[in-house]
Amino acid sequence: MLALALPAAAQVQAQQPTGSVPTVTGTPRGPYITVNLDVDFVNVRSGPSEYFYPKIGILLRGQTAPALGRSPDGAWIQVYYVGVPGNTGWIYAPNVSLNSTGFLPFVEPPPTPTPPATPTINPTLEAAFVQPQTPTRLPTFTPPAPVENLIFADNSEAASRVPLGLIVLVLGVVGILIAVISFLRGR
Repeated sequence: MLALALPAAAQVQAQQPTGSVPTVTGTPRGPYITVNLDVDFVNVRSGPSEYFYPKIGILLRGQTAPALGRSPDGAWIQVYYVGVPGNTGWIYAPNVSLNSTGFLPFVEPPPTPTPPATPTINPTLEAAFVQPQTPTRLPTFTPPAPVENLIFADNSEAASRVPLGLIVLVLGVVGILIAVISFLRGR
């Protein structure tokens, strides 16, 4: 009997707007940069220098980002870059186009980061891997062999031979004569 006493589910109709629906309008956009179309991407760095600050990201061709300021020399632009410490990064100005309706303030660059530590080997740990070398005895002094004086024997039979210099001289003269004869015959 109780089930019969429950009221039937009433139909509910959604509320209809009675006035105009507000439209979302964009807020005025401040200065922003656009990556030039002649480059594939630009590096975003943690500070305004290619050598002293590390890369923290990239922006692709045609991508935009809000510009926050300029470096004191004007060569770098600070942009809003989400996902990095401080949500700011620096881009080299010639790689982007600045669309600014007003003055872009100069921003003092952040301090240069401390270079990463160079890993060194613990000398105690290194000593565990170095094989000890057994010392070798230095050679003892050994006296040189005694010097023998050479004695040249007199060969009396060499006096009866023709001197070698005379043979060379005769062959040279014969060679010159042959050269002169062949030169004269060739004419």
